[in-house]
Amino acid sequence: MLLLCAPATFAQKKKAENTRSVQGTVTVADGSLVNGAVVQLKNTKTLQIRSFITKDDGTYHFYDLSPDIDYELKADYQGASSSTKS
Repeated sequence: MLLLCAPATFAQKKKAENTRSVQGTVTVADGSLVNGAVVQLKNTKTLQIRSFITKDDGTYHFYDLSPDIDYELKADYQGASSSTKS
């Protein structure tokens, strides 16, 4: 079982325009960090999917996200998938 940890809301950061970012970690049920999991971020309006392969410490990071779009996150690793988070 994979667990996808992300903040409850997407972080806001200031640039020329407002953008959001999301970051977190992927772990297994015993709390171990997962290196090499594929985290997918899906734009629910366009259905475009961005992917990130977790680093050694299980972290992922997506940036420059639109503040006006909803996104869904999920992680896959060795045939296991996390639940989807919005």
